[in-house]
Amino acid sequence: MKTYDTLSEALTDLNKRDFTIDFNMQSDSVYCKALDRAFKPEEFSITEFHRFEGASDPGDQSIVYAIETNDGHKGVLVDAYGVYSDPLSYEMIQKLRTH
Repeated sequence: MKTYDTLSEALTDLNKRDFTIDFNMQSDSVYCKALDRAFKPEEFSITEFHRFEGASDPGDQSIVYAIETNDGHKGVLVDAYGVYSDPLSYEMIQKLRTH
């Protein structure tokens, strides 16, 4: 798995590798506005993930997930983590748990 210095560097490279759809986090799924469709945890897999922490502010933390859906769509989910992250279902927590 590649490593990146910045979130924008990761997003640019993932886009070049056909992860072109934007996903948004919902409490029990990831949602793609372009497809107008939500994907439950059993309907997608995480190909890779990258964590980023703000150098000056520990509260400025994010993670980017490269996601592939079971029906072949590829995209990215960028999510803040830590104190300001939204509550998730147990299934989503298990799916997004990094190994």
